[in-house]
Amino acid sequence: MAVQESQLKPNTIYQNALSIYSPMAMLAGMQLDLFTSLKNGSLLATEIAVALGVKPQRLEVLLYSLVRAGLLTVNGGRFGNAPEADAFLVRGCPGYLGGSHELYSDIWNNLLKIAGSIRADAPLGKHDFTTMSEAELGAFLRGLHGGALATGAQLAQRPGFAAFKSLLDVGGGLGGVSIAACNANPGLSATIVELPRIAPFAVACTAEAKLSDRIRVETHDVVSSVPAGQFDVAVLRHFIQVLGRDTARRALANVGRALRPGGALIIVGHFLENDRLSPPQAMGQSLVMLTIYDEGQAYTEAEYRAWLSESGFSDIRVEFGTAPGGASIMAARTARVSPPTSSRSR
Repeated sequence: MAVQESQLKPNTIYQNALSIYSPMAMLAGMQLDLFTSLKNGSLLATEIAVALGVKPQRLEVLLYSLVRAGLLTVNGGRFGNAPEADAFLVRGCPGYLGGSHELYSDIWNNLLKIAGSIRADAPLGKHDFTTMSEAELGAFLRGLHGGALATGAQLAQRPGFAAFKSLLDVGGGLGGVSIAACNANPGLSATIVELPRIAPFAVACTAEAKLSDRIRVETHDVVSSVPAGQFDVAVLRHFIQVLGRDTARRALANVGRALRPGGALIIVGHFLENDRLSPPQAMGQSLVMLTIYDEGQAYTEAEYRAWLSESGFSDIRVEFGTAPGGASIMAARTARVSPPTSSRSR
């Protein structure tokens, strides 16, 4: 029996509308570097305010909101970091993600442009790396860097990864994947291929990490041609999803040609299950993509499998939601060269 209109309540509407407050509180805490001020233990609101150089009255409102968000604790008026905040939002900790606030600010601001982008049939928050200012581009790349470092560290622990000697980091940004993977594997060298505007940022970042002798940065467009060299493994983090279908296919084919026989391909990103209704992170990324790129979106597992098979990859495996930030991993291999068959009879 259909629910009478008079019995309906806008519960789902209110739930969606009100769920925004905890993410916004987290963003503000990251922007203020609030969690670092609590690295040595709990403090009163007035003490936190002194550490941050702000007035306590407004800050206290945020502190209680962060308790509600699960990122702070409060006991007797003293606020402390919850375990996750202590592990990932304190500046200087190995898994630091606090710098991602620049990325979140960019993404969440562009989510306000969804309807306008659909009406205009164009991304109203378009990321054009050739025209973005140095400040805008730097903020965007810094926002991605923490997640890239976490991804590189995770990939370095995958079975068999330690055997790789050469890594191709496609669209590597500041080089987080290469930096973390090389730090974890002393026998690994990496080549980052990036656009001309982005490459200098990667050069500076790898130099700061003291890895310039093991990480090369080259300007190259993998959509247009095959990268120079032969590599044991290629990592494409959040790369295919910024391309259109035709350019994605060309990029995968060119990357495949840069891998040695039996080489490994690892794609880290947001893939949709084939019903396009999950995982939620991938659905959300598709909304973001339509506001910032001409064609990018989250593609389905079936689409990725078809493109990879078309490019000669096999042994395709998918791990939904196992990468940092709720991203997924798709792994594949290029064909191995079979030894020549002897014509001599046995």
